[in-house]
Amino acid sequence: MDPIRRLDRPTLRRPKAVLAWEGWNDACDAASGATAFLLGQHELEPFAILEPEDFYDFQSSRPKVEIGDGSTRHITWPATRFYAVELPDQDRDLVIVVGDEPNLRWKTYTRLVAQVLTDTDVEQALTLGAFLAQVAHTVPVPLVSVATDPGLVAAQQLAMSDYEGPTGIAGVMLEAFKEIGMPALSIWAAVPHYLAANPNPKAMLALLNQAATAFGISIDTTELARVAEEFQSRVDEAMAENESFVAYVRRLEKESTGVPSGIIDPRESDQLISEIEQFLRNRDG
Repeated sequence: MDPIRRLDRPTLRRPKAVLAWEGWNDACDAASGATAFLLGQHELEPFAILEPEDFYDFQSSRPKVEIGDGSTRHITWPATRFYAVELPDQDRDLVIVVGDEPNLRWKTYTRLVAQVLTDTDVEQALTLGAFLAQVAHTVPVPLVSVATDPGLVAAQQLAMSDYEGPTGIAGVMLEAFKEIGMPALSIWAAVPHYLAANPNPKAMLALLNQAATAFGISIDTTELARVAEEFQSRVDEAMAENESFVAYVRRLEKESTGVPSGIIDPRESDQLISEIEQFLRNRDG
């Protein structure tokens, strides 16, 4: 059975694609939150779905059941969905790809994703990701990038990632794009490790703004910017109530170079992390 289930064949103008996955690549829901916000501006149904059977271990990535009227059950399976976003007032359209990071057969999975994008005449791809780092929430969100061609990173005036080590599906996806000759850029946001338990709208906003710049399009992020400001205010309030936290964040500010460190020593701030997380939970309640 063909794992690609095609529901429609959209006709798009010079489309480019934005891709994000929940899971290892998605600290603080920054990447998946950015694409969810973008999709939330349009009422869309997917034009293609990559069926999950071949790519997920359902004991670790379990489907979710929903009960409607007390008896009707609906099951949502982990899957990868492709959406066509028409932008009639701009020079090009978008394809947005969202999904859960697969457990199995990553080479086959990424090649199938690339195949769907090729069949949709996508000209360039952009994957989004986020990772925990020793950065302060008070400074602009640091962004790093890697690409199939270093010139793509230089064109965006971004710091080039020098990370080497275990990778997630976003890294493997870049290899699949390289195989077929599709230009692809991967942009990663560094998020404060002491806010690891909270979705980070500030990082979502930074990723979306950079995606818009990379593709030469405009995205209305007014609402997300408001949410990011509220988030910043809440964290600032928590910081003001704890002198140790203030001192820790100020030290991170002084050490900031704009290029985040991927080395985290949790022993330095475990107690502070617990305190700030508890404060934010209490505020939400």
